[in-house]
Amino acid sequence: MTKIKFFSYASDIMPTITELTKTIERENLNVDIELVRLAYDFANQAHKGQTRKSGEPYINHPVGTAITLAKYHLDQDTIIAGLLHDVPEDTDYSLDDIRREFGDDVATLVEGITKLGKLKYRGIERYIENLRKMFIAMASDIRVIFIKFADRLYNLQTLYALPAKKQERIARETLEIYAPIANRLGIWQMKGQLEDFSFKYLYPKEYSSLREQLERYYSERENLLKQSRRQISAELKKENINVLEISGRTKDLWSIYKKIQTHNNELKSVHDIVALRVVVPTIAECYQALGIIHSKWRPMTNRFKDYIAQPKPNGYQSLHTTIFTEDGKSIEIQIRTLDMHRTAEYGIAAHWHYDERGSIKFDKKFEWMQELSKLHQELAKDKNYLDSIKIDVFQDRIFVFTPKGDVIDLPENATPIDFAYHIHTDIGNTTTAARVNNQMASLDTELRSGDMVEIITDKNRKGPNQDWLKFVKTTAAREKIKSSAPKSIFASIPGLRRF
Repeated sequence: MTKIKFFSYASDIMPTITELTKTIERENLNVDIELVRLAYDFANQAHKGQTRKSGEPYINHPVGTAITLAKYHLDQDTIIAGLLHDVPEDTDYSLDDIRREFGDDVATLVEGITKLGKLKYRGIERYIENLRKMFIAMASDIRVIFIKFADRLYNLQTLYALPAKKQERIARETLEIYAPIANRLGIWQMKGQLEDFSFKYLYPKEYSSLREQLERYYSERENLLKQSRRQISAELKKENINVLEISGRTKDLWSIYKKIQTHNNELKSVHDIVALRVVVPTIAECYQALGIIHSKWRPMTNRFKDYIAQPKPNGYQSLHTTIFTEDGKSIEIQIRTLDMHRTAEYGIAAHWHYDERGSIKFDKKFEWMQELSKLHQELAKDKNYLDSIKIDVFQDRIFVFTPKGDVIDLPENATPIDFAYHIHTDIGNTTTAARVNNQMASLDTELRSGDMVEIITDKNRKGPNQDWLKFVKTTAAREKIKSSAPKSIFASIPGLRRF
């Protein structure tokens, strides 16, 4: 069934155990409802008599957290841990009580949340220890960070009850720490919600002004979206394309706000404020649908992006194009398969599975988490630790390609040397030259998304050039160069290899 969906800023449904069980059933999750009810009863008893600053019963918070986890298709133990995550910190019940009643896995998840601590955010420069704990928790069990996200999302919805200074501190932490991590994990829906709630408290005047503009904009565009949806649906069905869904998508407020800063604050210059999302069964039908749409409506120059052939580093895939409607207005169209849509909705949660021992395993594109945790433990006492995490996690990412077409995820402005060390330490150490898009390029060239990079090495080379430290961007490349011999020996041209 086709539909138009617009962003909702907060749930109008009170977080009750009934709503939690309905969410689990609606999402068709493999979860024991009775066990969830037992966990609710346990949490309700533990938090009996406690209230939040908003005046609501404390139990609303863990239930709201668990509802969010269910909406993101988290597993049974994670949902139960969401119900119990504040019990050891805020009640007379202990972690051992949770372990005895609900098992080791739930207790471990609750312990992971507790270990993240409750340090007050005073800016990223004074937040290093909490960040270190967070990345180690992410690498050991990514479900911990999902609980933390869901916990923070509920707190943001009740932020109005806190003093102004605390509102600002929590919103700033969310915008500078949690939202970038959600983006890195590909959880775009969560990222957008975290950013927009933070935006509301950090820049209230700008938030109110932009929202008023957007309400007028959406009102003007609503009929256009409905008409375009009907026309596109009819054209695709005429060509026997099986359309699973066509829905309206509105860009998040914070994303629009940042974008108009680069467009002289003119809303009309942003072309993807609203979009129609077309979901079809197969990749072949994605391209067929694109061809049909382009044959019926004139596409806007330089607005086509193929994220199916060239996925974003966090796994996002879709075809994006902007077309002109009959009345001359523009509208963005996004075309994807159901699996791609789930990836965009749930991020990394759409990519894990359990092995025979019950441990979570991930798609290879998310192996960076384990690498990041290991590196952060090694750099625990390094005074440059903060700079390394800013680059590795909080900086915008690009994706570049090997000559064989493999996608490599790097921070923005990374160089061929960063690329080489990402492939393998030996390749980085023996690099002598690079080609970018089949053209010879200097080793300090700043790479862009979509570049194809070829590294030329010399097996006789003894090590890297320490001058590379002046321009490399990744922590991995920097540490490997620093750990090598201080002198680099350039050997003769014979013996070159290409990767």
